[in-house]
Amino acid sequence: MPLDPFLSATAPSLARLDERSREIFRQIVETYLATGEPAGSRNISRLIPMTLSPASVRNVMADLEAAGLIFAPHTSAGRLPTERGLRFFVDALLEIGDVSEDERNSIETQVRAAARAQTVDGVLAEASNLLSGLSRGAGVVTTGKTDVRLKHIEFVPLDATRALLILVSDDGEVENRLVPLPKGLPPSALVEATNFLSSLTRGRTLTELRAEVERTLAARRAELDEVTARVVESGMASWSGGEKADRRLIVRGQTRLLQDLRAIEDLERVRLLFDDLDAKQEVVDLLGRAEDAQGLRIFIGSENKLFSLSGSSTIVAPYRDGQGRVVGVLGVIGPTRLNYARIVPMVDFTARVVSRVLGGPGTDAA
Repeated sequence: MPLDPFLSATAPSLARLDERSREIFRQIVETYLATGEPAGSRNISRLIPMTLSPASVRNVMADLEAAGLIFAPHTSAGRLPTERGLRFFVDALLEIGDVSEDERNSIETQVRAAARAQTVDGVLAEASNLLSGLSRGAGVVTTGKTDVRLKHIEFVPLDATRALLILVSDDGEVENRLVPLPKGLPPSALVEATNFLSSLTRGRTLTELRAEVERTLAARRAELDEVTARVVESGMASWSGGEKADRRLIVRGQTRLLQDLRAIEDLERVRLLFDDLDAKQEVVDLLGRAEDAQGLRIFIGSENKLFSLSGSSTIVAPYRDGQGRVVGVLGVIGPTRLNYARIVPMVDFTARVVSRVLGGPGTDAA
């Protein structure tokens, strides 16, 4: 699967860790990911596949702490990984698992069932809900506003050089774009362009409408005035579907984040995360970085400013349309102790299933 991780500023230090240091560090991280609890030297000495006394383990832990990879939450406690340590672990020590056959079948079946309802939003909402249930985090999806089904479309002249293209969706949302007009355009051309688009609009998404306009223009260009055809093409081009401002956010399963709280600090962290998720445009901007990267991304804690206070991690992958273009991302947001080995391949697989269902390039999901 394509991964596009951040380059760790401490990568050279990791390369210098010997085998026992790596193993002790791995046990500290895996204990944290499994339980949320600090790992003590006595327990680690029992877990590692080598003979070391608790005192020897403590010496290695001191070195790991000096390197900024672990810390002691309390004076007499064991050790927890720092965000820097988690990034170390994800980039160099994480052993990626695989999606089980049952999970693959469940994801495929439920996403395709949603697709049969003929709504793109339904497919994406189902994918988000699935990821939430399988990960026990919040499932997130960004989608273009081009996927909303349309009810009405109209050109309204503003002056001799500009018109307003108005789109009304089935849910009543109204959006506008300024469209440049050719010089000397007769008023009848705008009326003709409106009638042409209106005949194709109802019940289609903007993505579907654009494809239908291209097909119909090619077949009926002789019937349309050349200037009218240019106005139609200009109007469709004004909705390229690529602007981040044209992204919507779907979040599912936020309440699952409340099911594994172990302390008052956890409750405060989740409250802050809920506040962050309410800042939807900022979340969209963050997830848009995964679109730009063209591959799966993992953001840990303060690596993104938005979730720095809540100490949350995000695992997201892009999905594509029928032309192979990245049109959005989907994934999971949760605590930094997400089960990365399990969730990374699950997010990647789900993104590929959604791409195929939405008419993408049919990437093999095996």
